[in-house]
Order: sequence, then structure tokens, then C-alpha cells
Amino acid sequence: MTVTSLTESVGAAGEAPPGAAPSPAGPASGDALSLPAPPPVRLPRAVQTLRINVRQVAFVFRARREFGETFLIDTLVDDEPAAVVSHPDHVRSLFTADPAVAPSVTPNSPLVPVVGPNSVLTSIGARHMRQRKLLLPAFHGDAVARYSEMIAAAADREIDSWPTGTPFALAPRMQAITLDVIMAGIFGVEGAPSKGTPEHGLRQAVRTVVRLSTTPLAKISELVNVGRQEPVGIQRAVMAYLDRAVYAVIAARRAAGSGDRGDILSMLLEAETEDGERLTDKELRDELLTLVLAGHETTANSLAWAFERLLRTPHAYDRLRETARTGSDPDGYVDATIHETMRARPVVPIIGRVALVPWQLGDYVVPAGTEVLISILLLHHRDDIYPDPFAFRPERFVGVKPGTYTWIPFGGGIRRCLGAALAMAEQRVVLDAIARRTDLVAADPAPERATNRNVTMIPARGARVIVRSRRR
Repeated sequence: MTVTSLTESVGAAGEAPPGAAPSPAGPASGDALSLPAPPPVRLPRAVQTLRINVRQVAFVFRARREFGETFLIDTLVDDEPAAVVSHPDHVRSLFTADPAVAPSVTPNSPLVPVVGPNSVLTSIGARHMRQRKLLLPAFHGDAVARYSEMIAAAADREIDSWPTGTPFALAPRMQAITLDVIMAGIFGVEGAPSKGTPEHGLRQAVRTVVRLSTTPLAKISELVNVGRQEPVGIQRAVMAYLDRAVYAVIAARRAAGSGDRGDILSMLLEAETEDGERLTDKELRDELLTLVLAGHETTANSLAWAFERLLRTPHAYDRLRETARTGSDPDGYVDATIHETMRARPVVPIIGRVALVPWQLGDYVVPAGTEVLISILLLHHRDDIYPDPFAFRPERFVGVKPGTYTWIPFGGGIRRCLGAALAMAEQRVVLDAIARRTDLVAADPAPERATNRNVTMIPARGARVIVRSRRR
């Protein structure tokens, strides 16, 4: 078994509690209302806030060992404690619930000060569904297929630029690829935008902000902004810098006049509400920032995690390279590797809903108004679903379709990630290209621990690698 940074943080795999039997879940009724509340984590609110935002891996696994698979946390984000769950039945009950009784928690997300309240990611109700319906075609079917050549070209250009024999972080290199892809889809600019254009300015601003977001000062700023709707302090200055670039793109496109260029921005400019109103610049800004940031950073870090895991699991890395270099993948090993990476290292480790009615969670019940948070990390490391859950084993998914309520790196229900199909396509092409064209080793054999950046979980050192050899 490969020892991973997760086991170092939370203990050996054998310490994880055995999976519980399926349990009743959903809106409480009758005798269920008399059930007790889940056990609370007894730490000061400020400490719990710090740990869930900075050291979430260690925090949730320790809480599960001490309190079981359902427990309460009390942070500075909400006035009342939130329940944390990781049972597939509870996941199912929340994903299939009427959004009128279990809406998303995203209006309270740490992303709100960054992307605003108007985007498809942070809105709920009718607005969310309207925006989702508008954007969905741009991320599915033929639209995704059209990106394949561009993804492959971007991957080859990036691989050609990598140094040989010198350690470097893979995550920023993956971001360069995925940023070009999402910029093409949103703004219709294939490849790197020309210098001097508003799109080039936005690309540079996004790269700068993402790079700065890994600094200790950025983490402090995130904590200062927990629970806020508008950014303050350093985050406010950073967002003002990014906003100038976004609004410059919007202004240039409005000045150029109407016309469908086949990109998402054109579609958003032409979109109308039921009352015939167009989106304001602020609404456009929120939507564009969400699509650019969420549309490239998560996929890039999933690719970085893939190689962080592969380079410490020789049998899996060897099989992936052999699959890529023969050009034959009858067992679907590339997809299996992606699925296992997203199981073991979900880039977004926690999501949730607000139970607007009393909600039963197995042997417990929580009152109306309680946030119920699904720990994707804990769900993906249940040994009753994934034996030896801390080992990296892509063969788990060879010939096996991931479960709807047991593998949820893209979320689920009506909130499932709009860009899931594009993210999978990008990962297939880039993973194959890197495995086919390079021989990599880890810059440090020790596993990279997970660190939190806003709502994402990323490799602490950016997945540092060394290219031993490179093929044309």
C-alpha cells in the first residue's frame, strides 16, 4: 500500500471507522423529530473556523474518528452549528431534495466576495436555474468535442517548454493550459490572446491573482473575509485589480456591437430575462469571473494531483505510460486514473445544502435552518465503499462506473458542475499527452500534503516534478 499525505495527516487507513449500514435520511417526520442532534465538535468557534479553512483534512478525519460519520461544527460563518455528513444515503437525500426545502449553501460561500452573488455558482432558485439552462449547451456535446484539438495543441506547446532535469511545479503549468481553453470558450480567443487586447490583460490578471492566492498573506485575507458578502482589506484591492481587467473586456465587446461570435460572452450579452432585460455589467462580471476562475483552476489542480499521486505509485504510473504510448486503452485506464485521482484528492472537498425543514440524518435530526455539509473527502475515503481507501488504485474504476452518490467531485443534483464534461475531456487529453511524451519523477519522494485555497484543496508545493526525458 502506498502511504499518502492524507494518512500522514489523519492516521493510518485502518483507523478510519467502518462504514455504517444505510440509514434513514431526508425531511424528518413523526417520531424522527424526537431524535437527538448529532454530537458537536467541542472547540472554540474561531478554532473550528481556522481548521476547516486551513487544515480541513486533519480536522474532518479526526472528527469522524471521535464522533462518527455525522457531527456538528460551529464556525464564525453561521449563527448556528452545521452538520457534517458522509453517508451515501444522506448525500442522496440532499441531492434529490426539492431545492425549495434544501437549497445550496453557496450564498454563504467564501467565493461570494470573489465572484459576487449573481453567478451560476453562487445564486440559487430561479436565477440559478435560468443561468444554468443558458450556459449548459456551451459545456456539453459538440461544444466540448470542438475543444479537443485545441486542448491537445495547448498541451504540446506547454510540454515543449518544460525544462529537463530541473524541478518545477506542475500546477501552474496545468493552469496555463486550462486557462487558454476556458478563455477560448468564453471569449472566442484561441491560444494565448494577442498582447494589448483586453482579453490578454484579463489573462495576465487571472494568472497573477491565482499565483498570489497561494501566499500566506492570501490565506490570512481569506480568513478575514469569511462570511462576508463584499471583500475587505487586501482581497478588496486584489479584486479591484481583477475587476478592471474584466470590465475592460465587457466594455470592448459592447463597443464592438452585437453579433454572435459563437462564444459564451456573446451569448450572455444577448441573453434576456423573462421581462426582456439584458444582464448588467455587474451581472456579466460575476458570471465571467466564475467561469474563468472555476473553469480552469479546479481542472488544473486535479491534473497536478494526478501526477502527484502517480509519481508515488509506480505500478499505476507505469501502466498509464504504457497505455498512452501504445495508443490503445480498451480497459479505460486513462478514465480510471482520472476517477481515482478525483476520489483520492477531490479539489473541492466539501459542499452543502440548507435544510429549511427538520432533517433526519440516520440516528439524528437537525432543526430547520441547519446547514448540512457533505464532506466529499470523508465520503471518498469510506472503507465500506472503497476498500483500502488511502491507497491510490486506479484499477478500482476499470470497468466500473463511479456511483452517483459515492463519487461526487463534481457535486450532484441540480447543482452538479456545469463544466464536468469539459473538465473530463481536458484531463483525458492532457493526462495522455504528458504520459505519452514525458518521463517524470517527483522532485521529492515525500507526498505533498493538501492545503486549502478558498474552497479548493491543492498540492502544497504545486506538485513539483522533474522531467527525465521528453519525446516528440
